[in-house]
Amino acid sequence: MSNALLDIDPIDLQFPFELKKQISCSLYLANKTDDYVAFKVKTTNPKKYCVRPNTGVVLPRSSSEVLVTMQAQKEAPADMQCKDKFLLQCVVASPGVTAKEVTPEMFSKEAGHRVEETKLRVVYVDPPRPPSPVREGSEEGSSPRASVSDNGASDFTAAPRFSVDRAEPQDNSSEARALITRLTEEKNSAIQLNNRLQQELEKLKRESKRSQSGGGIPFMYVLLVGLIGLILGYIMKRT
Repeated sequence: MSNALLDIDPIDLQFPFELKKQISCSLYLANKTDDYVAFKVKTTNPKKYCVRPNTGVVLPRSSSEVLVTMQAQKEAPADMQCKDKFLLQCVVASPGVTAKEVTPEMFSKEAGHRVEETKLRVVYVDPPRPPSPVREGSEEGSSPRASVSDNGASDFTAAPRFSVDRAEPQDNSSEARALITRLTEEKNSAIQLNNRLQQELEKLKRESKRSQSGGGIPFMYVLLVGLIGLILGYIMKRT
């Protein structure tokens, strides 16, 4: 929209409404004349909004940006409708005037100044949705040319690398579980064998006591003791 002095964009201040969050909207003013144009921004709800700058000067054939910030809101309005409005006033100023020299009297119609006024509405819109994640399976049926689309090449090449990186820890963890299971089985088998050898050793001790009243140690006894030592050493190394 435009008036005799400025082109104003947008005519509706659109705020992607979110609770407990400050939201900003830019207003662009384009001077389509060869004069210096002073402007002033007013609102029906000054406690709710912050306007920077709220007054200023647009140079001839130039443009300026005004940032309108809505303070964080604790409650959402009914039906997401907003009744707040803004009023943009502009007037031809003296050549070379600066923003610091803009005064309220410059916008006084009673003083004979020709003031252009434009009303702006406030509109709440839905906040932008985050981009949906790309499914891993969507790459399988795509042609090679699809990965060369404008502004999207990096997205399509990154997804396969990410899926491969996630698969490697899964393979390593399965191999580790298999190794732990095998070692546990070997350990249990060695413990069972050791228990049987201990039983045989106790049996030989009892028989040796009955058959010999003294003397040297039987050869079988020495053999079993050595075998038990080897098995226990094997178990300690595997565990």
